[in-house]
Amino acid sequence: MGIRRDFLYIGDVSDNTVKRFNAVTGEFHGNFVTSGSGGLNGPNGLIFNHLGNLLVSNPKADQPEESGNVLKYNGKTGAFLSELVTSVQEGASFTPRGIILTNNNILFVADLLGPSSDEGFQPGEVRSYNGTTGEFLGSLDHSGFNGPFFPRSLVIGPDGLLYVSVRNIPDPLNGWVLRFDPETLELVDVFITSNNVNNLQRPEGLVFGSDGNLYITSFRADENDTDKILVFEGKTGAFIKKIDLDVVGEPRAFAQAILFGPGGKLFVPISGDGPDTGSVRRYDVESGSFDVFVSSGKLNFPFYLTFGKTDPATLNYEE
Repeated sequence: MGIRRDFLYIGDVSDNTVKRFNAVTGEFHGNFVTSGSGGLNGPNGLIFNHLGNLLVSNPKADQPEESGNVLKYNGKTGAFLSELVTSVQEGASFTPRGIILTNNNILFVADLLGPSSDEGFQPGEVRSYNGTTGEFLGSLDHSGFNGPFFPRSLVIGPDGLLYVSVRNIPDPLNGWVLRFDPETLELVDVFITSNNVNNLQRPEGLVFGSDGNLYITSFRADENDTDKILVFEGKTGAFIKKIDLDVVGEPRAFAQAILFGPGGKLFVPISGDGPDTGSVRRYDVESGSFDVFVSSGKLNFPFYLTFGKTDPATLNYEE
């Protein structure tokens, strides 16, 4: 039996497409989801469901008073199939960001924030849905968390718990990673809190490596800081090290989401204001060195990504 060829899929918010690349060589294979297909406007979280179709969270970026949705596309052709989670249903997500799909077919969506009001941005929710019908099943109970709850991304960890990166919009030099029980939807604990040692700021993409450690994107505090990936011990949450993505005084290179792929390498789509914006770097996480897997020019503003062989719950790569 031959080995199935795999692809890397990346949402490009500059032209509202999902682009496809050879997972081994980085060769560009064009737009898998064409611009605006199914109303796609600001593609965020991407995963393949258990039937092999592509799910994309869609915050409807230029329609700030309208709820977002989760769209479903044919996993072979990229053709639009349906709204899995609609923008008008009970429990609709206003600003859907990261998404995962558990083994028992529960779709979790990080809904970053609610509609704006005279008091500013309203905190968000992590909402759960039936992965087949889109029926709303409930939201995580974060009442035991005392901070502002603006969730950005999520992943099922090796311990079976649901890890959620949380931004503090009122205080951008802050952030947390919370753990929840995905069965009961209850808060387990605050796993990581920003401090002067780890400098966790505006965290978003988070994935576990084969080493058991947790990798999280973090953004610079000011012009004297760097954009980076932070590494934490996966069982205790203790800070281990950082991988800088740019250099103080030089153009920025930051990442919204990250993902492990073939060969255990960490794939990092680069945004920012530098010449490598739109590239995809491939990191050796032990040394911190990288090569350019996709050169700039094919992508303009890459956000979330998935491989065809990415587990939709743990985000592990199935070699």
